[in-house]
Amino acid sequence: MAASYLRRGMTGTATFSLFVRSLPPARGFLVAAGVESCLDLVTDLRFDDDDIGYLRDMQGFEARDLEAFRRLRFTGDVWAIPEGRIALAGEPILEVTGPLPEAQLVETLFLNQVTFETTIASKAARCVIAAGDRDVVDFSFRRTQGIEAGIDVARVSSMVGFAATSNVEAARRFGLVAAGTMAHSYVEAFADEAAAFRAFAQDFPGRATFLVDTYDTITGIKRAIAIIKELGLSGRLGIRIDSGDLVALSKRGRRILDQAGLRDVRIFVSGGLDETSIDQLVHGGAVVDAFGVGTRMGVSADHPYLDTAYKLVSYEGGPVMKLSRGKVTAPGRKQVFRRTRPFADLVGLYDEQVPAGTERLLEPMMIGGSRRGAREPIGETRARFKADLDRLPTGARSVSSPRPPVARSTAALRQLTQETRRRLAGLGFG
Repeated sequence: MAASYLRRGMTGTATFSLFVRSLPPARGFLVAAGVESCLDLVTDLRFDDDDIGYLRDMQGFEARDLEAFRRLRFTGDVWAIPEGRIALAGEPILEVTGPLPEAQLVETLFLNQVTFETTIASKAARCVIAAGDRDVVDFSFRRTQGIEAGIDVARVSSMVGFAATSNVEAARRFGLVAAGTMAHSYVEAFADEAAAFRAFAQDFPGRATFLVDTYDTITGIKRAIAIIKELGLSGRLGIRIDSGDLVALSKRGRRILDQAGLRDVRIFVSGGLDETSIDQLVHGGAVVDAFGVGTRMGVSADHPYLDTAYKLVSYEGGPVMKLSRGKVTAPGRKQVFRRTRPFADLVGLYDEQVPAGTERLLEPMMIGGSRRGAREPIGETRARFKADLDRLPTGARSVSSPRPPVARSTAALRQLTQETRRRLAGLGFG
């Protein structure tokens, strides 16, 4: 497409909107994510000699196409909902405005990053909601679908409130808290469980977490207590239960620890957890201080994708729209206006007056191909998410039966949509 546009001189200014058409049944909201990754990618967008050589060997490209690609850089504008903010279906998470070939070329990159990271951030946010005031730790790296995917999961889960990650590389890159415990293989490698616990505690005396369910959970808890007392350990200590009836075992484990005078030793549970199972554990009375969440969050097992779209909404100053049945798009460059009390989103035109009592959500992230500032610290993104979550209606936050808010169109956007429909009908479309 980019080559065809360039051959025909179709390099006028275009705007594309990236949005989620509808939410999966078990989601009451989205968390905007992937924007920073998009900016990283287009900042360095270029075709090097190897790329040009590969395209030259493909059928269909002419010398003039290859020369145009060699010179191509992204010079457009990117407006987006900042990462960590709550977003709704039907409203733009991101808009790209720039020369048509450039804005079209980044479509796949932007859809890939925003779809994946928003999917995971939204899933992770529900885990945080279900856990309440208990910590949640990312254990997903072993089973995420690729190394970079695992690093992205660690970042966006931290962004929505995960306390730590087992992914040390992600912790290094983004300044996250790295945390981990022993594996069953560690226990099995020693002559007996007590020897494994003793060795681990000697190596990490102030922050040992004992995996107690390799053989028998209750026996493992009692052995951990014996080692703690034998070595006089103190600090951030814990036990982890990774299997069995987590409600019953956590209750009994807490009772045994308390009777031994170890009220400060934390109980950590893991094993196939996500927001649904965490919610069941909490409501079932599990006595737990922290949850380790892995596979089901890291791949968003119940809903592993979003119905995202990247659609042309304006070209050379004129609104355009798609009329396909079930996939109609709203024309024109847009802005999202949010009212917090009560919570409501309005999708309108980017240059219309801000409705009273609302704020603009889409912010300039890149202008003329230049990024506006570096990546912000995760702590700032997390604070923004928490502020938005606190304002979200209770029904939208429900883990079991969420009721998502619906974004509405402003009168100006509705009018432009009607005018564009009439114009297209006059041309024989629709």
